[in-house]
Parts: sequence; structure tokens; C-alpha cells
Amino acid sequence: MDMRTAPSARALELARTLVRMNTVSRNTNLELIHFIRDELVQQGVKSTLTFDDEGRKANLFATLGEAKPAGVIVSGHTDTVPWDGQDWSLDPLSAEVKDGRLYGRGSADMKGFIGLAVAQVPAWLAADLPFAIHLAFSYDEEVGCFGAPRLIAELRARGIAPLACIVGEPTGMVPALAHKGVYRWRCCVRGHAAHSSLTPQSVNAIEVGARVVGKLADMSERWRSQGPRYEGFDVPYTTGSVGVIEGGIADNVVPADCRFHYEFRNLPGADVAAMQAEVQAYAASLEPAMRAVAPEAGIRFETICETPAFLARADDPAVLLAARLAEADSTTLVAFGTEAGLFQKAGIPTVVCGPGHIAQAHQADEYVSLAQLASAERFLQALATVGVEALDRRLARP
Repeated sequence: MDMRTAPSARALELARTLVRMNTVSRNTNLELIHFIRDELVQQGVKSTLTFDDEGRKANLFATLGEAKPAGVIVSGHTDTVPWDGQDWSLDPLSAEVKDGRLYGRGSADMKGFIGLAVAQVPAWLAADLPFAIHLAFSYDEEVGCFGAPRLIAELRARGIAPLACIVGEPTGMVPALAHKGVYRWRCCVRGHAAHSSLTPQSVNAIEVGARVVGKLADMSERWRSQGPRYEGFDVPYTTGSVGVIEGGIADNVVPADCRFHYEFRNLPGADVAAMQAEVQAYAASLEPAMRAVAPEAGIRFETICETPAFLARADDPAVLLAARLAEADSTTLVAFGTEAGLFQKAGIPTVVCGPGHIAQAHQADEYVSLAQLASAERFLQALATVGVEALDRRLARP
């Protein structure tokens, strides 16, 4: 195949193999993790797996060049979003290649990139690089970035301090140096049920919940009209939204329970703790009236996910490295969350750069173009050539 328009046969084969594995976040990812582990064993590379509490899912971390100075993390998540209810024209797990595209769930987000990275292992080993390359593949990114913190904790425990991290989310192979954070909570309102003809003897959990939802809407409007702005994002200000709400059992029963989920997508630098504290303070102001009717009534909050925002400078070592590898003369911002903020908070210079476009991800007939995969393959190959020079000049530690 022409490398200008398609990746190598081996890289495409591995990408297709991964797409055929059903790793929707509600499922185990161990088939994929064990497959990659076994591929690495054939190259003489050992992997470390860190599991979730149930042992159904795992992160994989592997170092190419165990005795060498820590170098570059090549990072990706192994889980995908589901396709329930979407109108696909082909099997989401078919990994079909046609019209210059690789189709299937996860092809763009982000099994194509992972397949390319695994395919590159023999060449990286043969290059005898002066620094290590680390593979870091996580679980449960799509539902809250739950796997990556355990992986990062393992790195710290082992004293591994990489010089850079490349998160291969779909950016069209343009280095991305910022994205918003994603924080989600569940608000649980406990009221007091009664027949709907006796409303003064009740605490209507849905009505109380609606007041908190109204507070969230007011906050979102304030951020839109008065809040800080960061031009370059599709929506250049912090946003909030309510995504799920449940409650009530019958029209003539005042509901005792209401639950809803909400999220903030915050600009880098925004104080999410203060935002959530404002919501909780408002909820607390409603509780005295609720408990005057029913002492057991109240409002509590559960954290669903905490994905920190990511912001790097244009002259950040990882950004400069990615720009050099991609031969890019510009950078971009992305609207979606990634694990980049977690690696950055751990003190690792980080950049987001990978094949495909988020507009094709999470959709029916998700795809990544073969040309984008070819570009990403050249990017990864360059780690063994221009990457050495870039690390020596830009990432050398005193």
C-alpha cells in the first residue's frame, strides 16, 4: 500500500483486529488487553496490568527499553461508547475497509491509533533509542477517566517519570494544547410521599430537584453572559447541563425521590470546586423547609466523574515534540475531554495528537480515513528519528 494514502498492512491489520473486539465501557476490555500483552511478549516486552476493583478491566503499561532513561508515553484508551439505537449501515464490529476508510466503533476513537502504536514496536526496539518509549492503554475513559489514575499511580510507585506524553485522541494530526474539563455529579433528593390531595403533608422531591436544576441553568447563563472566555474553543466559555432526571411513581402520589445528573465543562483555570460549592450551598438553603415537614428529607450529591481540563503552552516540550513529529506549523484546541489533564497533573508534559476527527467518533458508521492512519504512522515512526533530536534539544533535564 502507498504510505502516502494508507498505513502499512501490519498496522491496518492490528487496528482492524482491535476494532472487532467489543470493548464498550459496560463490558470487560480484557480480550483486547491480553491480545496486546501477548503481541508485546512476542517482541520480548513485558507489560504491567492494573485492574479495576472487580478485576474485569485493566490498564496496560509497557516500557520499550527497560534500562534506558524514561522517555515518551504513547497513550490511548481501550473502551468505546455503545451504539445502541444508532442507525448503522454495517456491523459496528466489522472493521470494514472501503472507500479509503476504516469503519467500526472505536476506529477513530481510538483503536486506530492504538493499533498503529503496537505495530510500531518492532521498529522502535530495532532503533535502539537512547530513551524508553512507554505504551499506556487505559480502561473506562469514556465513562469518567477511571482507569488512568490507577495507571499513573503505578508509574509513581515505580519511580517512572516520563519526559512527555502523547495522547492519541482524534485531532486530525494537529497537536492540541487545550481542552475543557468534564465534571459530573448525581443529585439525589429525598422528599416525603403523600397522596396528591394532601400536598401540604408532603415534600415533593421533583419540585425541589427542579429548583436545583433552575439554579444550574442560572449559573450556566451567567457563565455564558459574564464568565471568562477562551477563544478557540467551539464554545468559548464554561457550560453546564442536566442530562438525566428520574422520579415519581404515579400522577396522584407526591414523589418522595428525585435523581438527576448534571455536568460542568469548564475552561482551563476555572474553579470547579467553587462552582460545585455554589450548587451545594443553594441545595442546603432548601433543606430547612423540607425538614420542617419531614425530618428525613434532604439533598445529597454523588460524584460521577472528574476529568480535569488540559492547557499547555505552545512552547511546552510535548507540544513542540508533537509539532516536530507531525510536521505541523499550527496547533488547535479540542472540545472533548481526554486523559491529558490527568497526565499533566502528574507532572508529565502532555499533548493531544492523533488520527481522525471527533466529528466521526461516537456516530453511526464511525470511521477514520486510511490517509489519517498513514499520517499517524509516519508520526510514530518519526519518534525513532527526529524524535531523538527533539528530545535531546527540548526535553533534556539539567
